[in-house]
Amino acid sequence: MITNENTQKVVLITGASSGIGEATARLLAREGLRVVLGARRTDRLEAIASEIREKGGVAEYHALDVTSLEEMQAFVEFAKDKFGRLDVMVNNAGIMPLSKLDVLKIDEWNSMIDVNIRGVLHGIAAALPTFKQQHSGQFVNLSSIGGHNVYPTAAVYCATKFAVWAISEGLRQESTNIRVTVISPGVTQSELPNTITDAEAAQWVEEFRGAIIPAEAIARAIAFAIEQPADVDVNEIIVRPTGQSS
Repeated sequence: MITNENTQKVVLITGASSGIGEATARLLAREGLRVVLGARRTDRLEAIASEIREKGGVAEYHALDVTSLEEMQAFVEFAKDKFGRLDVMVNNAGIMPLSKLDVLKIDEWNSMIDVNIRGVLHGIAAALPTFKQQHSGQFVNLSSIGGHNVYPTAAVYCATKFAVWAISEGLRQESTNIRVTVISPGVTQSELPNTITDAEAAQWVEEFRGAIIPAEAIARAIAFAIEQPADVDVNEIIVRPTGQSS
């Protein structure tokens, strides 16, 4: 349960137009936090924000391509202009165009590096100066079970998610009053499989995704990390279906 101390928090969420990002925005808004949604599909963001407001929540949205540092900085400034503060940055945006390395889908490798790694770094770069100035703040960075294990067709994707963990752990060690949380979802309902263009990888993922949990399961983990008192930093949570073995 989000406490009164936390209900005034301003939470920025990247990749908020669907999946885990959307579920997180809806859940946190229901619990009284103020959410700012960022993604490229502003029509989706507008619809989600409107539905949140209709149910009594506080939500704003802003167009965002996480591969652009300038857009990420504008996203942060937008939130500060609207609410006068910044408390949590949820670096959620990600893509997963899986394929075996010998298929040489180099453009897709680069896209994963740009979104999954640079996007997180841009979120850190945009929010960290404010967090440092106010001596408080929290990053919630979305990794994956692919940040703990490597799977066939997923070498590059897993590498990006291992990187998210490493970057987050380095930031945690460098920080004294900024909290850093890594959330590693297992098989979760999302649009990630839609980014796969390789037929063999698509078939493997379909079989792998036998047991699946809703995006709100991950949103609840994010809410748990945020709701802790300031002297408690939940460093990492792995959430996966009960029947998922790896």
